[in-house]
Amino acid sequence: MKKKTSLLISSMLVLSLLFAGTACSSDHRNTGSDTQNTQSVEAGLFSQSDAPTSEAEASETMLSGDAAVSDKAADASDMDAAVSDKVADASDMVEAVDVVDPGMVPVHPDDLFEGLYPVKMRSSSSMFKADHVCLEVKDGHMQAYLFMSSQSYLYMFPGTAMDAANAEEGQYISLMKTSIEGEELEAFLLPVSALDEGLPFSSYSRRKEKWYDRTLLFEADSLPAEAFRTPRYKQLSDLNLTDGEYVIDVKLDGGSGRASVESPAKLTVSGGKATAHIVWSSNNYDFMIVDGEKYMPVNDNSGNSAFDMPVAAFDRKLPVQADTTAMSQPHLIDYTLTFDSSSIAKAS
Repeated sequence: MKKKTSLLISSMLVLSLLFAGTACSSDHRNTGSDTQNTQSVEAGLFSQSDAPTSEAEASETMLSGDAAVSDKAADASDMDAAVSDKVADASDMVEAVDVVDPGMVPVHPDDLFEGLYPVKMRSSSSMFKADHVCLEVKDGHMQAYLFMSSQSYLYMFPGTAMDAANAEEGQYISLMKTSIEGEELEAFLLPVSALDEGLPFSSYSRRKEKWYDRTLLFEADSLPAEAFRTPRYKQLSDLNLTDGEYVIDVKLDGGSGRASVESPAKLTVSGGKATAHIVWSSNNYDFMIVDGEKYMPVNDNSGNSAFDMPVAAFDRKLPVQADTTAMSQPHLIDYTLTFDSSSIAKAS
């Protein structure tokens, strides 16, 4: 627009000189001033020899300027189209799910002790999953290792798909070989500003050659209690319970949603430790894993599967795994159990 305005001003000045030549030449001071002003306006647009000398030439110059602007607009439009072609739209993706629970409060690096912890990751897309995830807390920063056996994704980017499509390739996050617990695997190493917060990432599909929007959340509840500088949940020592038998409400989350556990559950307090008796809704569970330890059923194959497991904390989602034989082959399924400290009562 500025270029068009300058061209129009230049043309008007040239035309005013053509039609008012006698008046300008009758006063040498004004003529000299007008000529100097006209040349100064034109100098930013033309060389002396290229300056338009007629209305027709001025109009033609303006038209050529419009064509240049149109060409630039077309180039910009082509560029936008090329970027858009690299971004997956809704028709390319499964329906996104919300990964943030109501009431979640972000957990930042300063809230945690330095270390390497297993962590659960939620994804807004059922098509984007990691085999397992580790969280590293170090020097006031966090980063997550996403170990993926799938080779579906070539790059990741900390931002939206549109941001990634506009970024330089040097800003992309590539798979890297890393050794953890003695095993060398490929992983994406992602910056994590906070846990329990939806973080925008994008992943680049090898096959589709497009960027896909993802929202990832790394669950604070899945970290061990000793990772936190300040205890976020109640522990047995906070409850002032004497040794004995109690009952407590327990909630199961995870899996397909079809399984459940009996609530209230029996809680045994002895020697400064709490043990919960968990009874499942079927007899198809053959072992559980809690805090890395394997627990076998305690009911000798009679009735629904039952386990005695330690309760490390109350009022928080404790990550557990249970192996089911109900399918064609055994499957180890991730669950969480939440023990409500406010519901504790003496067993009758």
